[in-house]
Amino acid sequence: MRLVKTLYALLCSLLFASAAGGQNLPRRCDLEFPNRTGTRAWFREDASGTRNSFWGGGIVAHCIGQGNTLTADSAEYFGAQGLLHLIGNVHYTEPRLSVDSRTMTYYQNDDHLHAEGDVVAVMSNGSTLRGPSADYFRSTPQRPLTRMFAPGRPTVTLLQKDTSGRGRPPDTAHVVANQIAMEGDSLVYASGRVQITRPDLLATGDSAFLDSGRDFARLMREPLVKGTGSRSFTLTGGVIDVYSRNRQLERVVATPKGHALSQDLELVADSIDLRVANNQLQRAIAWGKIRAHALSPEREIIADSIDAVMPGQRVREVRALRKAYAESNPDSGVVSTQRDWMSGDTIVARFDSLVGTDTASRPRIRQLVALGNARSFYQMKSSKGPQTQPTINYVRGRIIDVEFENRKVATVTVTDQATGVLIEPSTQPAAKALTPNSQTKSPAPVKPPVIRR
Repeated sequence: MRLVKTLYALLCSLLFASAAGGQNLPRRCDLEFPNRTGTRAWFREDASGTRNSFWGGGIVAHCIGQGNTLTADSAEYFGAQGLLHLIGNVHYTEPRLSVDSRTMTYYQNDDHLHAEGDVVAVMSNGSTLRGPSADYFRSTPQRPLTRMFAPGRPTVTLLQKDTSGRGRPPDTAHVVANQIAMEGDSLVYASGRVQITRPDLLATGDSAFLDSGRDFARLMREPLVKGTGSRSFTLTGGVIDVYSRNRQLERVVATPKGHALSQDLELVADSIDLRVANNQLQRAIAWGKIRAHALSPEREIIADSIDAVMPGQRVREVRALRKAYAESNPDSGVVSTQRDWMSGDTIVARFDSLVGTDTASRPRIRQLVALGNARSFYQMKSSKGPQTQPTINYVRGRIIDVEFENRKVATVTVTDQATGVLIEPSTQPAAKALTPNSQTKSPAPVKPPVIRR
């Protein structure tokens, strides 16, 4: 009975002090300490006459009328500072959050929790933060959104629920960083060696921002995104934006200094936009201040912008727009230090993208078309001259259409304003100095280039 009366007197003094000191706050935390069987209490007054309280044997506290509860093995309350320090098996709950830790300090005047030791914070949407310490700021009229800050390389598990109505179980995204700040139920700010793991991608960077409400993420400072589908891809750049819908990755955009790499295609450009479906690349678009490059071991395409269509992450068509230039290795059997090349206002490369028995092989080129101010230089194995001197074809026209068979040039069609030259190596050895008795033979006539109009 004496403990109940003492707690009641302390509660009245706390309520009076809170009312006197918090008149400028429309909402304040007036702490109440309900009686609990086995609780022991001690009270002391400091030099200013303020009573400080100490509890053991289990403690319960909450802000009157605010739906939150604090429990712990023991506690200390310092009235002058409005500070409640809880020790051992600390548990805090409110409608939108629960926090467990070894120790916790509640700053009454600021609605601020500081938790230390094996902190586990669970949000109302199911997302979880784990780390060595965390600070949680409750929502107030002056602070509409809740805030949480966690140093010491914590881990946040974001629960991504299916909003498509198909009844699929939720996915999770794991965020690990040196420091993580959260605002409201959906905003996450991470800095320092950030790692993001989702079922469809792995992402790293020095800092990141995630908005689970919009299915959006931004990575900064040496970011990297790697798709984890059956045919993986990687993307790097100055800043990378990740767009999703219904937990499925849809777009990944890197700018500046974009660099995308997949099994079939490598892109280098100021900006790169990758379109994804079913965890596989479907389209890649490159553009920007610097010229876009599409690279492979066999060829390189350069233009102001490049659009690659690649259903199932296998290249079907590559369009190079404005001042396009493409070069490739000569046909097999051709010995040359030069590469074949083609240029035009636009270049379209089409590939045989049907999946064969060897899924690791790259699609074969089947057509290369240059449109507008087209020029083409290609080399063929000579049937008469030495192997180191191939036959050379150079043609110009409005349109040049090169058809391939087994990765070798089969036919070349030139449309409008067609002109060209075919040069074959000589079949005789180098000419010697003529003497009055010496005789020379004229070389075989050179065949004109095959041009279809």
